[in-house]
Amino acid sequence: MFVITADQIDSRSGTDLVSDAVRMINSGEVRPVLYADRTVGDELQVLVESGADALLLLLQLTRAGRWSVGCGAGEIADPLPLNIREAAGPAFIAARRAVERAKKKTSHFALETEPRSQRAEDAEALIDLLLTLRSRRSAEGWELFDLLETGLSQVEAADRLGISPQAVSLRARAAELRIEDAAREPLARMLELVGSLEPKGKGVRS
Repeated sequence: MFVITADQIDSRSGTDLVSDAVRMINSGEVRPVLYADRTVGDELQVLVESGADALLLLLQLTRAGRWSVGCGAGEIADPLPLNIREAAGPAFIAARRAVERAKKKTSHFALETEPRSQRAEDAEALIDLLLTLRSRRSAEGWELFDLLETGLSQVEAADRLGISPQAVSLRARAAELRIEDAAREPLARMLELVGSLEPKGKGVRS
């Protein structure tokens, strides 16, 4: 299991983003085990089952640079409550440690297990590389990314943007879209391994 804890950056001088983010997560393509909810102040949490879902959410939340995102992987306490604010377990401890560390990082992301593991450190380092690549993407690159994410081909995206297929190809190359596409599935598999800790006893699930 994966606990995503996100803390809004510089919330005191800006608009509260938690409610919109909670709605985005709960109405999106990820189906949480426990729905996203505001926990304290300008922070939200959500529980998901797969590494792919965890990766998708952390990429969505870090995209605009407005959140510090911590991911805790591993076990959670049984039985599951109805609300994430009542949930507990090692993965929640790890997520708390991760989000506090994420606040001090350029990528605004950290991954932890409880106890700490080399798998988590390795996966975090590689996810940081992807986040650095994404942070350098231009607005035009993101525009193309969003169109392709809907399932359009590059030719169809070119038509939608009113530019040539050659121009779209150059834009995709500048945005490193192929590199990101190739990296996401392996990173999701790495996260799955990070979350596959052996249960330590009764009353927990992983």
